[in-house]
Amino acid sequence: MAEKEGPQSREGGCGHHCPGQTDSTRRRFLKRLVGILTAPLVALLGWPLVQSVVGTMYRLPKATFTKVGSMSSFPQGEPVSPLFEMPRQTEYLHGKTTQDVWVIKHSDTEVTVFSPICPHLGCHYNWYSQAHKFICPCHGSVFSLDGKLLGGPAPRGLDTLPHKIEKGDLYVKWELFRVGIPQKIRIG
Repeated sequence: MAEKEGPQSREGGCGHHCPGQTDSTRRRFLKRLVGILTAPLVALLGWPLVQSVVGTMYRLPKATFTKVGSMSSFPQGEPVSPLFEMPRQTEYLHGKTTQDVWVIKHSDTEVTVFSPICPHLGCHYNWYSQAHKFICPCHGSVFSLDGKLLGGPAPRGLDTLPHKIEKGDLYVKWELFRVGIPQKIRIG
């Protein structure tokens, strides 16, 4: 018995208007249109995410000077550790963070400012006025008043921070340094 030939050929197409074929073409067109219109939107919204993940790996944050306090509030010759607020900014968040530093005032125009982070493994060290030394409680590194390493496992002396004095106020540029190595290398 011979097969009946209908409106559709064996390849699945038809010789005249078929509702399925028009629907397929329209659906393909709409998919392409939605793709073309959403691609710039995805790129625009995704760019900050890409920057926050990839961009921060290759650049150091810009350090700025932040006011720590009035020079008259620091005693001369005695280390103090003032707390101060500094701006903190990422691609998505803007806010403030509290930091501390060690300040040694030599005169009204001269100070030494140390990072509070021990260069051995990143612990916070303290000033012991009875011993007249900075001592790290984590592993026992000992530093002199001028930041020189006196003993312990730390690979270098204390890290100094850039600072300036303007109109009687002390400003410090907060920086982080790689710990555990003899070189002072800035990482943040």
